[in-house]
Amino acid sequence: MCGITGIYGLKEDHSAQVIRAMNKCIAHRGPDDEGYYTDAEVALGHRRLAIIDLSPAGHQPMKSNDGLIEIIFNGEIYNFREVKKMIPDYNFKSGSDTEVIIAAYQKWGKQCVNYFNGMFAFAVWDKQKKELFIARDRMGIKPVYYYKKDNVFLFGSEIRALLESGLVPRKLNRSAIHEFFVYQTVHAPQTLIKDVLMLMPGHYAIVKNNNVTIEEYWNVARNADYSSEGKSYKEVCKKVEQLFVEAVERRLVSDVPFGAFLSGGIDSSAVVGIMSRIHSQPVKTFNIAFDESEFSEARFASMVADKFKTDHHEFLLKPEDFLEQLPEAMNALDHPSGDGPNSYIVSKITRKAGITMALSGLGGDELFAGYPVFRYAQKMHQQKWLWTMPQPLRSLLASGIVMAKNNPQSEKLAQYIRSSSYRVKDTFAVSRQISSIAQLEKFISEKYTGNDRVKQLVQALLKENEKLPLLSQVSVAEISTYMQNVLLRDTDQMSMAVALEVRVPFLDHKLVEYVMGISDSVKNPEFPKKLLVESLGDLLPDEVVHRKKMGFVFPWQRWLKSELKEFCDKHIQSLAEKEFVNKEGLLNRWNRFLSGAQDVRWLDMWLCVVLEHWLEKNKIEN
Repeated sequence: MCGITGIYGLKEDHSAQVIRAMNKCIAHRGPDDEGYYTDAEVALGHRRLAIIDLSPAGHQPMKSNDGLIEIIFNGEIYNFREVKKMIPDYNFKSGSDTEVIIAAYQKWGKQCVNYFNGMFAFAVWDKQKKELFIARDRMGIKPVYYYKKDNVFLFGSEIRALLESGLVPRKLNRSAIHEFFVYQTVHAPQTLIKDVLMLMPGHYAIVKNNNVTIEEYWNVARNADYSSEGKSYKEVCKKVEQLFVEAVERRLVSDVPFGAFLSGGIDSSAVVGIMSRIHSQPVKTFNIAFDESEFSEARFASMVADKFKTDHHEFLLKPEDFLEQLPEAMNALDHPSGDGPNSYIVSKITRKAGITMALSGLGGDELFAGYPVFRYAQKMHQQKWLWTMPQPLRSLLASGIVMAKNNPQSEKLAQYIRSSSYRVKDTFAVSRQISSIAQLEKFISEKYTGNDRVKQLVQALLKENEKLPLLSQVSVAEISTYMQNVLLRDTDQMSMAVALEVRVPFLDHKLVEYVMGISDSVKNPEFPKKLLVESLGDLLPDEVVHRKKMGFVFPWQRWLKSELKEFCDKHIQSLAEKEFVNKEGLLNRWNRFLSGAQDVRWLDMWLCVVLEHWLEKNKIEN
């Protein structure tokens, strides 16, 4: 795992200085080594966190044997040994996966991405073609941000690297303000910085002659595998188990100490269980516990650790400990979101224990219908008669529901009823909304553009994929929005802030493709993630499978009104002075939260705190 930076179209004497400044500000991503390449057209920078082939032979930028290719690479190609065997005529000089990418690019060109199984963001400079090729992995695990103006093109693993170049104006993307507060993030390709974009998952970019061409090579809806059709339930379970075991096994390729996050839920427990089967030594596992019993999953994590005889590390997190680390966590945010500090804390304690690489259960809920939204989608299809009612009548019904019980739940139900249809492409966006536009109008003075990026993303993906089963349609929506733009982005920026690599077996594209094609009758979650659980036989304890789902959540509601009150108040008061904010409306919202108003939740206010801290730290003009 590493950090990459690059410049195209800047004079060499200037680019050498700029690329060093860009690289320096992401040194946390790769403390083991740094490297540079510059010529008349391009400058490349690299920070290295050595995981595979720790020797100097893995240094980057790395060049091809003929000297015509330079590459910088962030991530891991898990099947690099298999791909290597497919290129017998290349004279490999290292044991690294980076060199395999070079050989694959020289053999297959841009089609090389189709041969890779992994998480990756890499840039290849082809000196002969005078062409820059930049690719991002299928699931969007590794990020690539970019900026183009006139003849200059910049890219990097983090937004702060682009800002540090001095070539990118530190201006807020005001058109994305509503999206941030509605969805607790801004969805790719947009970001909160004006004109800074993100390369979409499953896409690559070609930069040549000052033109940028972006192409899609994979997406989660189009690449669904329907080979499970006609197979018995037992056969499907066997295939799911096979693919999951292979996914975990691939991610254990490492030349450094590794472990796993263990919350005590189904997903992380499944990962740890399979790791324990494969690995001869006890797996090192990590869990955060709280004094507040309603938030602590420690009991279940300990149960799983005992079952698989792991080397378990439990850390009791008290409010004063969290407060002490909060400034670090906030400073680590490259792009603001609602729950980044959670990922930072668990990554930090794992790294402090001497672990350089950890496996995570992220993606299990999205893949195996673990969220309530999957049940909501089924209910709406069962009650689709409701959408035979005329629109005005449905709007009247929705208004009545809100008037009867004015709270976030009733507002959300009303939005579902107002949707143009019961289908996932028309209703999913509502499920992921933190606040409605109507609520935001009370404290955001910036005019709403009317663009709902989540709805646009989901409709585009599902438009030509009606064959997808209903539950898989929801999976596509979850993966392409919240998972990629909140969970994966937070995991990357917060783990890399402490130089920890996190691998996610559930997002192995072969497993994802297969599960996407499984019918609802097979996947239907009669109990939490039934298909996954039954595919793994007796691997998981019943107490873990059938317990109430908690998720990795800190006691924010109480903390914002007590230990974090002063910290939050300072940032909310400051945000209230911004041009795009209605000061009276925001302060009224904050006071209502403190007084216990049911229609203002902790996340509504925390997003204000996070945004202001980020704007201030990065000196962003509003």
